[in-house]
Amino acid sequence: MAWARKLPSGRFQGIAKSGRVIIGTRTFARRADAVAWAERTETAAAGGVDVRAGRAMLRDLLGEWVQHRQRTVAPKTARTDSEIVRLMSPALSIRSVGTVLPSEIERWLVYLRDQRGQSDGSVRRYRASLSSFFAWCVADHRRADNPVTAARLPTRLEPPAEMRPFTEDELAEVVARVRQLSPVLADVTLIAGWTGLRWGEIRALRVADLQQIPTPALWVSRSQTEGGQVKITKGGSARRVPLADAVIDAVGRAAIAKAPDQLLATGTGGGQLWRSVFQRATSWETVAIGRRLHDLRHTAACLWLARGVDLSTVSAWLGHASVATTNRYLHYLGTAADTAGLERLHRPRGAHGVHERADG
Repeated sequence: MAWARKLPSGRFQGIAKSGRVIIGTRTFARRADAVAWAERTETAAAGGVDVRAGRAMLRDLLGEWVQHRQRTVAPKTARTDSEIVRLMSPALSIRSVGTVLPSEIERWLVYLRDQRGQSDGSVRRYRASLSSFFAWCVADHRRADNPVTAARLPTRLEPPAEMRPFTEDELAEVVARVRQLSPVLADVTLIAGWTGLRWGEIRALRVADLQQIPTPALWVSRSQTEGGQVKITKGGSARRVPLADAVIDAVGRAAIAKAPDQLLATGTGGGQLWRSVFQRATSWETVAIGRRLHDLRHTAACLWLARGVDLSTVSAWLGHASVATTNRYLHYLGTAADTAGLERLHRPRGAHGVHERADG
């Protein structure tokens, strides 16, 4: 039977048993929490869900979960998680976690967008956070399933951001115009446009990440959002991005007179890159012909594909978790089949494969 004992520290150790065998222990500040955990563990060991634990209200468990997340996830993720406590709708917050339905999750998502003014992107992030919460509830044997996985997102109100890559000539023109304002930031622009690195990845590059063997390349293993700590790249794994001839000199200039552990791409004063400072110093809104900084990443992908690099290689260079993500560039550029089909359409009337119908 589940029980708890008081430790010399004043905390309580929950003890779960299967028969006479101890199957787990965990320490809590309150005796009631220690006993409740032990009961859930024993129930789970017997192959069931603790119905009593599932009666806890959502608003009561969210605080406990947020504290758990602060110790186990990145600070940015923990901040997003903590926000759902503030954004929880009154109707959902008083529901017991064991009885929440997917339809109730869907109503909350609509509530976030229509009544709390959250963007489509924010709604998706908060849905992911709530899914993590219910996954925690399942692991804690408070319910058997995660209701968020079956909950649909509201219909998008905002159009997806349009992809507008530069052509090779346009990129060269933008770099030339930026160079008149800042040679250093012109090289940063060229590096971004030919390597496809995300802004956070460019900010975190070190001189040691520049490789020369077997061919010039950048080893991309770190990323740093503005105001955040250095962490692993978005895809969760490091990757090697070869350097085309068009960008090798720019990378070489960025590395001159720097130690291996120093930042490779920096601002005009040698400090770390900041988006707003970069945009102001380069007059980006004027010189970029309506493009975003992120369009430099799209530019690299399109330049590679246009030069004949295969889709799976481009996917690897971009750090995509799936080739399906990279497929959108083919939708933008077209495929070899499109080119071949267009060539057939451009043939003169009466050419091979085109039958003219006789008049009359």
